[in-house]
Amino acid sequence: MGFRLIVKDKKTKARLGKLTTAHGLIDTPCFMPVGTQGTVKGISPAQLEEAGAQIVLSNAYHLFLRPGIEIIKKAGGLHKFMNWQQPILTDSGGYQVFSLALLRKLSDEGVEFQSHIDGFRHFITPEEVIRIQADLGSDIIMPLDECVHYPCSRDQAEVAMERTVEWAKRSRAVVSCQLSVVREKQMLFGIIQGATYDDLRKECAARITEIGFDGYAVGGVSVGEPKNLMYNTLEFIADFLPQERARYCMGVGLPEDIIEAVAEGIDMFDCVVPTRYGRNGTAFTSAGKFIIRNAAFAQDLSALDDKCGCYTCKNFSRAYLRHLFNTEEMLGPQLVSLHNIHFYLGLMRDIREAISKDRFTEFKKGFLAGYNVKLCA
Repeated sequence: MGFRLIVKDKKTKARLGKLTTAHGLIDTPCFMPVGTQGTVKGISPAQLEEAGAQIVLSNAYHLFLRPGIEIIKKAGGLHKFMNWQQPILTDSGGYQVFSLALLRKLSDEGVEFQSHIDGFRHFITPEEVIRIQADLGSDIIMPLDECVHYPCSRDQAEVAMERTVEWAKRSRAVVSCQLSVVREKQMLFGIIQGATYDDLRKECAARITEIGFDGYAVGGVSVGEPKNLMYNTLEFIADFLPQERARYCMGVGLPEDIIEAVAEGIDMFDCVVPTRYGRNGTAFTSAGKFIIRNAAFAQDLSALDDKCGCYTCKNFSRAYLRHLFNTEEMLGPQLVSLHNIHFYLGLMRDIREAISKDRFTEFKKGFLAGYNVKLCA
């Protein structure tokens, strides 16, 4: 298992690679559809496979709360429970603890929190988070970390960074000393925190890479900061991450954000945007994104995106999709979500092809120029 760097773009930091996991190969740069609770909302595993998804993301926090780890263990692990036989990355749930929990109390030992579902109190440690993910059997697991929102003071960012590093050490230690199953079948990524403070990011990267992980994630981006600060962080931190390890930007993002991040040497992405936007009637197309509910599409019998070959675009018109949303038929959100997943995965294939042909810069310029066209107000 591990990451193999195949080629680097000559004009940018963009990279073409291949990540080998226990459940299959992943071509990078890649996008991971988000199946937070063991499902990508509105999309079946067969549809994901047909769209070209090579990996999906689930969330240990949500699965821990329901249905509970024991039933997933009884089913034979998360792959069998959700009937997805390709790679899975599970996030530790640290961000969800800090953003969703009703009450939470952080200490160096771990996190005490109240479930946002039933108010029940839990206490989790970095070690327990790793054991939970070992039981899930996901291919890539993430340690517990502390993520701060933007804006935050330097002191707040430094405390969170220090705690993230210490929890990373403990996570690595429990894998090295106790969990042979993780060493044999699962990869553990380290997370770089530090908010928008370059010196904290650099220090965190040095200390996390010194511990040694199978890949490295940039956390604490796309948490409310302006886009230029997010891009600056990615540009800065990439130079301090090992070339021979996969780089994962957590929670990003919109198509334009992904393209900018690829140019800075990022390999892996995840975001709820394709399905969340799809459920709300926003479609991503080769010419930009638009809201299918709008009256402009009431009599538009053209495909959602004439450059897309997905099931939605081959079979249904914009007018019909608008009708589904306006009559609150559940098929509408499913069809637009399916299209958006196809769009994102197709974008990643186009990015990989451009890097392989050493024309990523030209691709980036052409895509962004066409994508900025506004189809409607």
